[in-house]
Amino acid sequence: MPTVELLFSAQPEHVRTARLVAAQVARRAGVDEASLDEVRLAVGEACSRAVGLHRNNGVEEPVRVLLNEDEKKFSIEVVDEVPGTSAGGGHTDGPPTDDAAEDEGEMGLAVISGLVDDVEVIDGDRGGVIRMTWPTVSV
Repeated sequence: MPTVELLFSAQPEHVRTARLVAAQVARRAGVDEASLDEVRLAVGEACSRAVGLHRNNGVEEPVRVLLNEDEKKFSIEVVDEVPGTSAGGGHTDGPPTDDAAEDEGEMGLAVISGLVDDVEVIDGDRGGVIRMTWPTVSV
């Protein structure tokens, strides 16, 4: 069970809120102060990608952000509801999405991989998950 679960409609203006919540929960969990900017940026990229996927594919469900505090690590999962998203672009029944949207999704994943040492991208039949993990320090 996550320490905090955040659900928000796929609107770009909600990404900032997700970033702020993630940084505060990470701080409370014991993530090193020097890593908090990485947390903010990575969550912003992952949430922006999920918002774009939802909007481009007509998905009405909210974007989910799960913040998990364990004894020696802090993890964040950003969950989208668009099947076939791990490679960057969404999969639709209609005309294919434009190449710019797919490139943007792939670029977001590259940025996240550069910011977070422990990142996992999971593609499922019901959508995708980006799981990012940071070590915590004892306080």
